[in-house]
Amino acid sequence: VQLQASGGGLVQAGGSLRLSCAASRRIYSSGVLGWFRQTPGKEREFVAAIRWGSGIRYYEDSVRGRFTISKDSAANTVYLQMSSLKPDDAAVYYCAMGSHYGTTPNAYDHWGQGTLVTVSS
Repeated sequence: VQLQASGGGLVQAGGSLRLSCAASRRIYSSGVLGWFRQTPGKEREFVAAIRWGSGIRYYEDSVRGRFTISKDSAANTVYLQMSSLKPDDAAVYYCAMGSHYGTTPNAYDHWGQGTLVTVSS
């Protein structure tokens, strides 16, 4: 499966942005779709995830209440709606798909190419 992430860009602090990640094939109900982010010199960190079948969502503490992960099963697409953006949210955001939920990158088998989010203060 291939994942295609899009939607990154430049936004002012306090603004909003929506990321999309489209899969090249149907996502099975057992799948988990996640978003991670990475800045230079740092490890890739978990942001949010959603169980494809049940829709159960998970968030990293610093984004809970500001970010919303959602899915469109018919379009095999996962979204990350980001609001109240802060300069600390600036990073390359990656979508990923795995068979099990996890907050570490090694829990996911397939990765998108990344989309850059820049937040100006």
